[in-house]
Amino acid sequence: MDAMITSTIFVVLAEIGDKTQLLGMAFATRFKAVTVLAGVLVATLANHFLAVALGDYLTGIIPLNYIQILAAISFIFFGLWTIRGDKLEGEDKKDYFSPFWTVTIAFFIAEMGDKTQLASIALAAKYNSLWWVWMGTTLGMMVSNIIGILIGVVFGKSIPEKTVKLVSASIFIIFGYLGLFQYIQQFNIKVIIISLVTLIMISYIYFLKKQDPKNNSSQPE
Repeated sequence: MDAMITSTIFVVLAEIGDKTQLLGMAFATRFKAVTVLAGVLVATLANHFLAVALGDYLTGIIPLNYIQILAAISFIFFGLWTIRGDKLEGEDKKDYFSPFWTVTIAFFIAEMGDKTQLASIALAAKYNSLWWVWMGTTLGMMVSNIIGILIGVVFGKSIPEKTVKLVSASIFIIFGYLGLFQYIQQFNIKVIIISLVTLIMISYIYFLKKQDPKNNSSQPE
């Protein structure tokens, strides 16, 4: 049950500003909300089953301690990904078949390699509990998309950007660092890995700031 609760919370956080949440909001402006949510549910069940099955399989071939360390590092990575955010690239404009199958196929494709799918793999490997992680990540995806649809359609507002993303990213990063402190036993290796991860994180955040159009605006002469 702990695996399900944690998986639900992590996926809700991971989905904030994510491509699939934006996709749900976009489809909700074209199709009925019930149809969109049904498509999201079917696509998520299929996609996340593949993810958690892979994560569960990895525990049989990789020592658990290594998996826990990799999962902790991946949480920091997901935090940075959350700060960056995603953009739709025309996925909401493609019509595959009926509205239901259009949503289902678009979501399934959009989730391939997405951070929520990767988070599902990491969570399944961490908890070694296929069923509960599968149910938790699916529930998290549904909760997130219901929130997105309510915000985007009912209230006519966009997802709050900076504050919400920073809070969600901070939670991921904190869990990642706590995992590194807990699972790396040797002090010297712990210092090296945490220092390296921190250096990469700072460099990535600096890169994002440099890429921000607001920071690249021309200075007055």
